[in-house]
Amino acid sequence: MNLTDAELDRYARHIVLPQVGGFGQRRLKETRVVVVGAGGIGSAVIPSLAGAGIGQLTIIDDDVVELANLHRQPLFRERDVGYSKADLAVQFAHRLNGHIQAKPILQRIGTDNAEQLLDGHDLVIDGSDNFATRLAVSDACVKLGLPLLSAAAVQFQGQVGLFRSKPCYRCFVGDAFDADDCDTCAEDGVLGAMAGWVGTFAVLQAIRVLLGPVGGLGDPQWGKLHVLDGLAPSFRTMTIAKDPACSGCSKGAR
Repeated sequence: MNLTDAELDRYARHIVLPQVGGFGQRRLKETRVVVVGAGGIGSAVIPSLAGAGIGQLTIIDDDVVELANLHRQPLFRERDVGYSKADLAVQFAHRLNGHIQAKPILQRIGTDNAEQLLDGHDLVIDGSDNFATRLAVSDACVKLGLPLLSAAAVQFQGQVGLFRSKPCYRCFVGDAFDADDCDTCAEDGVLGAMAGWVGTFAVLQAIRVLLGPVGGLGDPQWGKLHVLDGLAPSFRTMTIAKDPACSGCSKGAR
């Protein structure tokens, strides 16, 4: 898939990077990424992906904009209150970069439809705000063999983890969170800038994964969880161990 003259100009600062180059930029143009959630994390992820030239974006979110979203979701404006987040996010992506394709899915993703909605993509970035959704997405990624970047922010802390089947996200959190009534940022609060930091870092990791076939940025860091602390501030990385009893990715898993 070749780059047009306009794309060569647009991505010039990428192309001069030896870790990206023309081959890498064409690779980004060929990829299909699905973003689960157009909230605080998604508001940083979506512009960064669109700006980077990801060829096809799918944005899944069944929610509408609320006034309380705006401190951490700069995709939206006050006049957008009451309108679909996914629709507005796609419009934003198209305005930012006319060379990409983007489509909205105005559905709540869960155990009954996750495989269908995620199938056909090269990478899943999950920025949803509850554990039930995150676990449904993780289980579907395991079954489909899709890499998963899971990103979360609450209060002054954030996490970005990269999973490819074993270990999976369920190995990290276990089965105790398969419910919709677990804590979210609505109860605990979140600094807007924290969500932006986490989302932008997640896209850096996404590009690392997507450029893997052409050399790119080196080790994708499978099974690594990066913990971002906005108060310290600090950054640390841990390795997630495979849970031999995991109900998501172990032999005989559901």
